[in-house]
Amino acid sequence: MPESQPSFARFRPHPWHGLETGREPPFHVNSWIEITPFDLIKYEVDKATGYLRVDRPQRTSSQPPALYGFVPRTYCGERTAALCPGAVRGDGDPLDICVVSERPITRAEVIVPARIVGGIQLLDRGEADDKIVAVLEGDFIWNDVTDIADLPTILVERIQHYFSTYKLVPGADLQIHVQKVYGAEHAGKVVEASMADYAALSERLSEI
Repeated sequence: MPESQPSFARFRPHPWHGLETGREPPFHVNSWIEITPFDLIKYEVDKATGYLRVDRPQRTSSQPPALYGFVPRTYCGERTAALCPGAVRGDGDPLDICVVSERPITRAEVIVPARIVGGIQLLDRGEADDKIVAVLEGDFIWNDVTDIADLPTILVERIQHYFSTYKLVPGADLQIHVQKVYGAEHAGKVVEASMADYAALSERLSEI
């Protein structure tokens, strides 16, 4: 191929392993979107194939208040868990992210460039399950937001409420606990820890 031509993937890359983390992590990252604010079905990437699969219909009326997906080449392992008091382990998934966009983005399975502004520390049955909060890069409304404290309080409350209740079964004990909301500085540490966890996991797998 002539050097003047751009390189391209002959086959679709796996969104977890084949996409770049972002242009300038830990604060400027790519988000691969699994669920939009218009979905009443919980979709999740199939780890073997990289295609989106139906995880479950939402049991309640909860809808995600923002785009919801994950940061490529991240993994919630022991380093990520160490930043979440009470966690015995990470949840073993890529790092979750919610992206706020003023213009509706109605499609999933898209790459959304995002800037980290904070996060929500979630403990799910003893596992660290952080939800990073970000804004769409270049957004005409939210682009000046630098920290989660700059977002409307009601929007942050809705994100907390969604993750507090999206697995709720009426009559059953609540297994998920929102421990705190944190700002951009701590969110950057969580992203860095998850990138280190991913690198360690990749190294272990390469030795098998």
